[in-house]
Amino acid sequence: MSTPTGLSARGLTISYGDRTVVEDVDLDLPDGGLTMIIGPNGCGKSTLVKALARVLKPARGKVLLHGRDLWEYRAREAARHVALLPQNPIAPEGITVGALVGRGRFPHHTLLRQWSPQDEGAVAFALERTGLRDLAGAQAGLLSGGQRQRAWIAMVLAQQTGLLLLDEPTTFLDIAHQYELLELCRELHEDGRTVVAVLHDLNQAARFATHLVVMDAGRVVAQGPPAEVLTAELVSSVFGLACDIVPDPRAGTPMVVPHTRGRIGSPDIR
Repeated sequence: MSTPTGLSARGLTISYGDRTVVEDVDLDLPDGGLTMIIGPNGCGKSTLVKALARVLKPARGKVLLHGRDLWEYRAREAARHVALLPQNPIAPEGITVGALVGRGRFPHHTLLRQWSPQDEGAVAFALERTGLRDLAGAQAGLLSGGQRQRAWIAMVLAQQTGLLLLDEPTTFLDIAHQYELLELCRELHEDGRTVVAVLHDLNQAARFATHLVVMDAGRVVAQGPPAEVLTAELVSSVFGLACDIVPDPRAGTPMVVPHTRGRIGSPDIR
């Protein structure tokens, strides 16, 4: 595995045509940390992650990789440092799990260097690490939701980057598979990787993150350890939800307990 990758943003602004989606963001992703990005729908979380992965080019500002503008790297070179798992990826019909994971090795190939024993080793490691070794020959499209998401994570693991960006990796998974996947993210972080994930569930983010980034209306409004960042005032301001913050009875991390009235200004929920 490569060493953790230093990734940061300075004055980052991303636009779609005339519409600014992310504005003037300064961000430092802790090396070796497990960072969760949270915020209301449409606040720019996924757009930010795409910019950090060199998918979207900034209108202003920079994404820095090891202190160097990410867009100064060739695409293949950048992909050897930063791996992205986008929302709702679609596997080619009939592709096996092993072949899907093998696609993570493309950034390491050149005209003179194609498939190699190093590629075999990287794929075998990724399958083993995600518990999919016995499913390497299975069709990816026939897997359960949890298994399929593990296969996609295995693909980005095979890419052998120090930094993994996961855009809403728990979407469409049932609650058990959500926690299974988040435990895997924690294990990858404990292995020494820098892991960044976009999540919607505040309590899951607070339980697993070592670093929390809160976005609202295209800006980063708070970042730091969950115990310092996740307050009732912040949840009220950003999400419009009246709540108490209490210790999670199992993990001791901050836990959001909504008031009966739910969203601020809404009628009682019965």
